[in-house]
Amino acid sequence: MTEHSHDPAGHRYGPTRAGTVLLDLGAGTGALVLYTPAGLLGAEIEISAAAPGAPRTHAAVRARPGPGGTRYAAVYGGLSTGRYTIWRDHDTPAAQVTVTGGQVTSHHWPG
Repeated sequence: MTEHSHDPAGHRYGPTRAGTVLLDLGAGTGALVLYTPAGLLGAEIEISAAAPGAPRTHAAVRARPGPGGTRYAAVYGGLSTGRYTIWRDHDTPAAQVTVTGGQVTSHHWPG
């Protein structure tokens, strides 16, 4: 996990409103929803294809209100089908997950 803030004032991210996440899904494109503990709100968590030296991308953990209460998650859309590494920090992998085309894969942050 890498801590970044896109808010120059250092404020935490507010909740995501319903309908604000659009995902591009297709035969070779999927998405990942990474559920996390509330304490990771605002953290930027990096992922990369599970190949040595693959470039990384990141997404912010946001509060996501729903009928069952608020959950915390980072959403990665438009991912090519394949295996991905979720990074705990710059050098430490936290988990691996497989993204399948046309589907949204969910994973829970390892404790």
